[in-house]
Amino acid sequence: MLDSYLLDGTPSKSEVVRALLASPVDVPGAAAFYTGIETLGAKSPDLALIALRLVLAGKKAEDSTVVRLRSIIERTRAKGVDEASAREAYYRELA
Repeated sequence: MLDSYLLDGTPSKSEVVRALLASPVDVPGAAAFYTGIETLGAKSPDLALIALRLVLAGKKAEDSTVVRLRSIIERTRAKGVDEASAREAYYRELA
């Protein structure tokens, strides 16, 4: 659900937040993100969701990685000629 929101903008952020909080994944580094998301709810910045997605994939949510993934997400959401390659790049970043 989080990937769908980040890549396509659906479902709504509030639905994604509810789902994340209903079934938190216990991985190192994720607790702080869940706490922030719980506090801010649907007002949580997308950057926080991107950082959480990286942590859930076992990656470090370093500034440069979050910014790079945000750029890839923006290319995907733009639905341009490179949408397919951007989607592939997104999943490669998380692998």
